[in-house]
Amino acid sequence: MYFKLLALILLSVLFVWDMLILYLQSRSSRNEIPENVKDLYSADEYLKWSRYMHEKTRLSMIRHIASFAVEFALLAFNIYAVICNGFNRDVYLQMFIAVLVNTLATTVISLPFDWYDTMKIEEKYGFNKSTGKTFTADVIKDLIIGLIISSGLGALYATVMGLADPWPVIILSAALILFIILLIFLSPLIQRLNNKFTPLEDGELKDKLTALLNEHGFKVRGIQVMDGSKRSTKANAFFAGFGKTKRIVLYDTLISSATTDEIVAVFAHELGHGLHRDTLKMIPVTALQMIVLAVLLFFTATGQVSECFGFSSINYGLCLILVMSIEFGLIAPLFGLLSNYLSRKAEYAADAQAVKEGYGPALISGLKRLHKDGFADISPLPLLIKLKYSHPTLSQRIAAIEKLTDGEEK
Repeated sequence: MYFKLLALILLSVLFVWDMLILYLQSRSSRNEIPENVKDLYSADEYLKWSRYMHEKTRLSMIRHIASFAVEFALLAFNIYAVICNGFNRDVYLQMFIAVLVNTLATTVISLPFDWYDTMKIEEKYGFNKSTGKTFTADVIKDLIIGLIISSGLGALYATVMGLADPWPVIILSAALILFIILLIFLSPLIQRLNNKFTPLEDGELKDKLTALLNEHGFKVRGIQVMDGSKRSTKANAFFAGFGKTKRIVLYDTLISSATTDEIVAVFAHELGHGLHRDTLKMIPVTALQMIVLAVLLFFTATGQVSECFGFSSINYGLCLILVMSIEFGLIAPLFGLLSNYLSRKAEYAADAQAVKEGYGPALISGLKRLHKDGFADISPLPLLIKLKYSHPTLSQRIAAIEKLTDGEEK
């Protein structure tokens, strides 16, 4: 019973933390705009951006309140046990039912907020390109994928803990690390369930991009174009995978809105991530997270914990939910500080690669275009940057690029 009370208190603490983060985000429009990005928005555009951020943040706050209320009720009133007890007591079936209840509850409570965010707010400000059919298909696919991943993780958990082995934490840690690596390898396939990827067409752009790759002897599976315009007008590019699955992806919205040099500059940035092996460098941090997760899962897998929530024996689905939503949730911000710091350093280094290739000015104009077209926040609080930002701000990146460009010219 004491564990249940503690879990509910910690869940409440996490809720307050999330609301604090959202409050800090809402303060952005009051912050002074850095001098080097004051030209990004006109007075009318900045007012429009401020309204957009206010509506998005307010919706997120309401969403968090609703999600917290449902999650609190599921645990406080032993709803997982009430539902699971109506089924066969098989360990794996019990685990799956608990995971299914959690996944369905999360999806149902998020659905109206996701719909309003996409079909109302994003539509109001000219970003949305999703149709009702696309939105519905995305929800169904995400639900199925989420359920498969959660159930797979739960089955792995139950299997390892069921082994009569003297080192369950070590085995579970190794299994979780392999599970994450498997998801990284499968990510290209998962992405193809929601988006269409096509090879970049022949022409000046492809010639310049290929020349950059050849110059560094860097091999990728392909330069692909993703149909981002199917859902939004916002543009992006990213580097994904490692080994033989490495690929660089450009949104079709980026190709249609940016100049050739701006696209090459963004590509050079992504190439920098590949040359610096940033994906591989983050694996040790991920591995450390998995070890901590394994320890928490091990100590939560007791009959006493499950009994606090109405079960007569261990339910690994419930244990997984408790760890992922509460115990690991408390530790995650600490890992976030480290991973975000390393990520921001990697972004600066990738920008430096674009400058080295001679695309510093083009990268600045490209980044400004991406931020403006996506209504990005250009003046977040320094505390918020440290806590949540995986990328430096636009102002910070421009300052660093200009400094490097001046050095290259000298």
